[in-house]
Amino acid sequence: MYPDLKDKTALVSGAGKKAGIGYAVARKLAACGANVLLADIFRQKDRSNPLVTTSENELSELTESVRSDFGVRAEYCHLDVTDADSIARMAEYAGAQFGQIQVLCNNAGSVFGVPNTLHTYDDEAWQKTLDVNLNGVFRVSKAIVPLMTAPGGSIVNLASRAAKVPPAFNGAYAVSKAGVMMLTKVMARELAGAGIRVNAVCPGVIATDFTQWRFELEAEILQASEEERQAEMLKTIPLGRLGTADEVADLIAFLASAQSAYITGQAVNITGGQLMEL
Repeated sequence: MYPDLKDKTALVSGAGKKAGIGYAVARKLAACGANVLLADIFRQKDRSNPLVTTSENELSELTESVRSDFGVRAEYCHLDVTDADSIARMAEYAGAQFGQIQVLCNNAGSVFGVPNTLHTYDDEAWQKTLDVNLNGVFRVSKAIVPLMTAPGGSIVNLASRAAKVPPAFNGAYAVSKAGVMMLTKVMARELAGAGIRVNAVCPGVIATDFTQWRFELEAEILQASEEERQAEMLKTIPLGRLGTADEVADLIAFLASAQSAYITGQAVNITGGQLMEL
């Protein structure tokens, strides 16, 4: 636990899935005593896009769980990271409810148009993927940084192992996450004078609903079972297992805390050894 996070306020985007990284981050920060604002987009479930599955009722219930489990202040709001008006309303709400934000976790992400090679990729799907994953980080950060007025703030952006090792048939996602890495470095350079640190995390294969959807999709395309696809993936991971959302949340909490006070502009791998390069 990181006691310096007590009574600070954290905004976590993409926090509306119970099995997702964003919700795990919100719970981890709350366990450290931080107040949290859980933000996500409200849409109906869509198998073609498993990251966008949150209803207002679901997010309200998750928020109440954080509030009751940890005794902190927890609120929620709708957030579409591709819509300027939605972001402005979220920032206004955050300011009205909490005054200041000390921790921002840009977790919201998605993928459209997979699987496809670059020369067959649908243009609209490509643009939508970059708009959520890369432009969304830019837009939300731009809106929230003015609320991070106290020194010692921390921003953590979700990149990916795919930002460093190019996957086949998923180019838009990889390119968008590589962009997040460079955006993180630019932000770290520009915000250092304001006492705000900015880092990225690069998860490998984490046991979430999205990963399950990935195995289902691969199994369908390759005419194999989901278990066979997962077994093949595990062969590439030296630790021999999938990571968990809680493990990613542990890393993000560290980067949000004063224990990482001399770390900024980094993209930290959390891949079970699947990626050992910097």
